[in-house]
Amino acid sequence: MVINTKDEVSLFAVHHQKIGFRFALHGIKWALTHQVNIKIHVYAIVIVVLLGLILNLQTSEWLFIVSAIFSVLVTEMINTSIEQATDAVTKKFDSTIGLSKDLAAGAVLLSAIYASIIGIIIFLPKIL
Repeated sequence: MVINTKDEVSLFAVHHQKIGFRFALHGIKWALTHQVNIKIHVYAIVIVVLLGLILNLQTSEWLFIVSAIFSVLVTEMINTSIEQATDAVTKKFDSTIGLSKDLAAGAVLLSAIYASIIGIIIFLPKIL
């Protein structure tokens, strides 16, 4: 059987996608097991999802809730990756590294504020 070059490239790409997916899952697992803030967010997610199920949220409300959840998780993981990378470079104080960490933490804060606003808008009228 002859495999043409296009098929070989395709098989190569699929193999690398599987490897990349495995690395991505490893990163998520690492964050879930090593980062306290991620664990706190996961506990909050469980509460929000349970509350959403109890209050029988509409599809459009779930879309906002899910976007808020992923916004917080994504920014938290980006923040963690920046912290890990900069800590690998140096543990000594460096103002540029400090600013990078502050900016990443600020992104997480903005994301958490967004999630809180979404939660208030959706849940508060249903609870009161």
